[in-house]
Amino acid sequence: MDGIIIINKPKNYTSHDIVYKIKKATGEKVGHTGTLDPLATGVLPILIGKGTLCSKYLINHDKTYQVELKLGIKTKTADSEGKIIEEKEVPEEALKEETIKKVLSSFLGKQKQIPPMYSAIKVKGKKLYEYARKGEKIEIEPRNIEIYKIELKNVDKANKVISFEVSCSKGTYIRSLCEDIAKKLGTVRIYVKLK
Repeated sequence: MDGIIIINKPKNYTSHDIVYKIKKATGEKVGHTGTLDPLATGVLPILIGKGTLCSKYLINHDKTYQVELKLGIKTKTADSEGKIIEEKEVPEEALKEETIKKVLSSFLGKQKQIPPMYSAIKVKGKKLYEYARKGEKIEIEPRNIEIYKIELKNVDKANKVISFEVSCSKGTYIRSLCEDIAKKLGTVRIYVKLK
């Protein structure tokens, strides 16, 4: 069996989990075109057999995400599953559409971004999350990314949740972007949902 199939990845599965299941079912060489966080749901292209030869053409493509982020809470893992390490007031101003739109637009363009500690990027042969789980500190080099479009979709003031769509370059970490957005809004955040 050779080709490319599109999987709608469910929450709480890693990209590796999906690859493993398909490899077991097909008995073929299997790969994917970019890692999605376990809490993310959405499109995960899976390459099977000779389809894996297409990887170099697909992996560098830009991405578009639908994001919901909840303000006022920060967790150790920068997602909704981690232990809460900080809670902070959300200023009334931070939930105004005008303010949010201004902050979101400030992220447009080319920039440097520091990936989250709980990520699969390798430094000195180990994944960052392996250092994080052991409580080890390591210097993380900023990476070049680009935000092409970022658009506010909804503000749920009662629950302090902001929904937006972002189109960005390969290698952009939405958890880091949400962290930076929350800082500019004068609070902390936990990102809730990503598609």
